[in-house]
Amino acid sequence: MKKIIYSLIILTFVSSCSDITDENVDKKNPSTVPAATLFTSAEKGIAEQVVNSSVNKNIFRLVNQQWTETTYIDESIYQWTTRKISDNHWGAFFAGTITNDGSLSDLIIAKTAIENEVIIASDPEFAAKTIVKKNQLAMIDILIVYSYQILVDTFGDIPYSEAFKGSGNYLPKYDKAIDIYKDLIVRVDYDIANINPVYPGFGTADVIYGDKLSSWIKFANGVKLKLGINLKASGLADEIADAAIVSASANVFTSNNDNAKISYQNSVPNTNPIYVDLVFSGRHDFVPTKPFVDALVSKNDPRTKVYFAQNLKDANGNAAPYKGGVVGLKNSYSKYTHIGDVVQLPDFKGTYMDYAEIEFLLAEAVERGVAVSGDAASHYTKAITASMEDWGVQKADIDAYLAQTTVAYASATGTWEQKIGEQAWYALFNRGFEGWTSTRRLDFPALVPPSNADAAAEGQVPSRMAYPIREQTLNAVNYNAATTSIGGDKLTTKLFWDKK
Repeated sequence: MKKIIYSLIILTFVSSCSDITDENVDKKNPSTVPAATLFTSAEKGIAEQVVNSSVNKNIFRLVNQQWTETTYIDESIYQWTTRKISDNHWGAFFAGTITNDGSLSDLIIAKTAIENEVIIASDPEFAAKTIVKKNQLAMIDILIVYSYQILVDTFGDIPYSEAFKGSGNYLPKYDKAIDIYKDLIVRVDYDIANINPVYPGFGTADVIYGDKLSSWIKFANGVKLKLGINLKASGLADEIADAAIVSASANVFTSNNDNAKISYQNSVPNTNPIYVDLVFSGRHDFVPTKPFVDALVSKNDPRTKVYFAQNLKDANGNAAPYKGGVVGLKNSYSKYTHIGDVVQLPDFKGTYMDYAEIEFLLAEAVERGVAVSGDAASHYTKAITASMEDWGVQKADIDAYLAQTTVAYASATGTWEQKIGEQAWYALFNRGFEGWTSTRRLDFPALVPPSNADAAAEGQVPSRMAYPIREQTLNAVNYNAATTSIGGDKLTTKLFWDKK
């Protein structure tokens, strides 16, 4: 009898083990995340870094002197090591020695998963599924190219050809910035050729364009245009640069309807990061700078009413003139003009790229002798108009602004670099990184570093960020080689396209 009972227990145990195999999978925390989810995460993660205003992550509005600080002035005077800002900016895309915790990692994992998907040839939807797969891979790669350009334009040489090899190479070499640029142009050309806008991509998982693939083609061409313009400015590969600019210009943004923006919601954690930084946090860390405020006011720019809050009052309680903060000094929040209310709304959209930026690049292309359609003056005018329309300025005010001799392309002060550079600076308000890139490339506006700037800046406005501290310690051999290659890991080292 005991033997029978023992046998039954064993059989029951074996049967039970067999039955609970599927229960060993944690369905709430899956080991494999769907590619579509990773794609959404990457879109949101990239936007988070591009949009946020945290002094721990994104200080480009400060270095480009559109915003300045009120109480803690370290970042405005280029003391960037205490908070490890370089590490955080690097880590937003890929962290440390290229580990799987940045937006690029999400994209690489999603790409690998999709590439490994097998579509059976006998599947009646084989052709359609194959096209969708190509669309998805192209969308992923466009964001990869976009991200790599930001990293190159921040640091110079970076890990590229050996990046994301995992256990195959935890210590990747740094590729030359110009070589990365050339390869990125090849990649984005391939992506554009592989998108079929008749078919879907990621559906509702695409939170930039809502799966409108024709817009992704234009966005990809915008990325290629930026790559081409910077490469052209370098003077090192004119043939490649010209070809990229000309081909991109044929199918790029033509109105604000094409803008690449991510939508936010009214409730945390899905609000615009600026709302979190400026409102939800209860902090008052920033005000617009005196150089930026004075420049817009002097030109009667109607965007002042949107960019800035009319918070200052005179002795009679009437609205007082706008007053920008002094770069490098502490600025009492109550005594200076504030950032405009619309920028601080929880659902204010975050911008990857916009039509105004594209038109300024096309104006620059004309002046650099590239054979794109239109003249510099028309592209310049379209750029200003696009910016103002995007910020809600009325047509009459736009026309009045453009009619001023200090604004019209033919009569505005200075070289073409000054005309385009200063107006791009105005239009790229709240887009600190792209504003900094434009300023570095054109050398306008002529920003003046604060007198108390950190010694690391050597009396200059920084041209780049120093490499992350952990790269210096964990990937020292390759870091040292990169440092030698670029001419020193300094804030003043010029990128390959920053020639002046």
